[in-house]
Amino acid sequence: MKRLIVFDLDGTLAKSKAALDDEMAALLGRLLGVVKVAIISGGDFPQFQEQVLGHLPAASDLRNLSLLPTSGTKFFVYDGSWRKLYSDDLSVAEKTKIEESLERAVAQTGLQPKETWGERIEDRGTQITYSALGQQAPLEAKSKWDPDFAKRKRIKAVLDGTLPEFSVRLGGTTSIDVTRPGIDKGYGIRKLRDVLKIPIDDMLFIGDALFPGGNDYAAKEAGADSIAVRDPEDTKRVVETIIACLK
Repeated sequence: MKRLIVFDLDGTLAKSKAALDDEMAALLGRLLGVVKVAIISGGDFPQFQEQVLGHLPAASDLRNLSLLPTSGTKFFVYDGSWRKLYSDDLSVAEKTKIEESLERAVAQTGLQPKETWGERIEDRGTQITYSALGQQAPLEAKSKWDPDFAKRKRIKAVLDGTLPEFSVRLGGTTSIDVTRPGIDKGYGIRKLRDVLKIPIDDMLFIGDALFPGGNDYAAKEAGADSIAVRDPEDTKRVVETIIACLK
């Protein structure tokens, strides 16, 4: 059986930017008792705190949990408190170019929504994230805006031409993540290998966007055995099966 179970966050463990529900939190707590677990997401560390850490059972063995925000460009481990091992931050010039290119790409495609909730472009240090409807958009509106990824693929096509020196990926339900080249969930998988000394063959990745172009696909390309899920309910059944097999 695998020594490390790696999860995507939004759409896999929880709905977009929502907290783990009680059932998922309990299952993750049980899973941490029998195997090492990692979570890789495009979100920054505060999002992990809000969505995951604040909802796990008190008895959860956090020493078995690794957190990799912004697609693995940051790495946190627990040794009595959460400690950041590294952070591969973008330069000011890189951030400015990305932000300006995002604004132009959205304008060029004509895909700026009429209604937004909060900031649309977020500086996550190691990553710039564009959220089409804003950072505080309600889940219902987000789910309806681009369910087939078609709108964001049009924006990405423009960005691939204007930002060839960066990596542009679709993330979450309405977002686009821009990082330095090679910074994706495959990068996170390799960092897990190097830091935890666990071969990629001994990892299992679970995500809802494992299709080509999805922000989980790079984990599969890195060589990790993968399970595609539709949503958190699907993930729960997978976690139950893993726990049963490990026990």
